Amino acid sequence: MAGLIHGLVRGLGYRQVSLAGHDIGAQVAFSFAVNHPMATRRVALMDAVHPDPMLYEIPMLPRPGAPFFPWWFAFNQVRELPEELLAGRARHLVDWLFDHALVHPDAVSPLDRAIYARAYDTADGIRGGNGWYQSFNQDIRDLAGYGDVKVTAPVLGLASALGDGSFAERMRAQLEQLATDATVVGLPDAGHYFVEEQPAAVLEELDRFFV
Repeated sequence: MAGLIHGLVRGLGYRQVSLAGHDIGAQVAFSFAVNHPMATRRVALMDAVHPDPMLYEIPMLPRPGAPFFPWWFAFNQVRELPEELLAGRARHLVDWLFDHALVHPDAVSPLDRAIYARAYDTADGIRGGNGWYQSFNQDIRDLAGYGDVKVTAPVLGLASALGDGSFAERMRAQLEQLATDATVVGLPDAGHYFVEEQPAAVLEELDRFFV
């Protein structure tokens, strides 16, 4: 995907661009920055950096009181079963994710939720979305293949305050190993979907960073 975006950038006649991505979009933005450094001016990563071996440490059974349990990381690895279970029922999953990953669940309206659910309400939609998760093993191998190569463009990490609020610390520790010039900002009173919950704060940070 990063290669396709690089081709688009070149096709539009740009030599260098700034990128921002959220979640898996942030993983793609990181891949662009590390693989196409001359084409990267600045990059903002929102609530994710790049799949790494820590994904293998996510427990199947969380300890009581664990602040965050991404059970869908394993569920989405299963082939064929998720689309059988969710086709025509995606709204249940969409509501669960927003209700549990937002500090303010009403930040995503019923209309927004219906639009998301429609996109994932077919077997092909679910299979396509889950394909991102099923590529994590390859992503981890890719990361190892970068060796000591780091992102040299300035990096802004934006992290949610979901759970115990340690997302910012984990992102900061990861970027210390992967980038030479990184700043991490935690967004209070917001969960994973902080673009929807705190749009003004996100825009303020991006405006300041991309000047």
